[in-house]
Amino acid sequence: MAVIRLFIIVFVVLSIIYISLSFYSRARARDRLEAEWDAGGIDMPRDAYVRHGLTDYDGSLRRKLILGVYVVPMAVVGLIIYLVNFA
Repeated sequence: MAVIRLFIIVFVVLSIIYISLSFYSRARARDRLEAEWDAGGIDMPRDAYVRHGLTDYDGSLRRKLILGVYVVPMAVVGLIIYLVNFA
């Protein structure tokens, strides 16, 4: 029962970290796209360019790597619990 409680608490904390990282990474992508548009040479309107760039960002590898926030710590905690109890 204590392990389940531990995983629930860890999951909540990791969810907060994931949401924070997701917002931060998306804001950086938006800033980068706006800076590219401000540099010039792009014929699209600014909002359309940023929206299109963020759509590309949503399918990018960077976005998927942020999910490692869940996988790595949960795997490490699970491994530690296994090694302490069964090895």
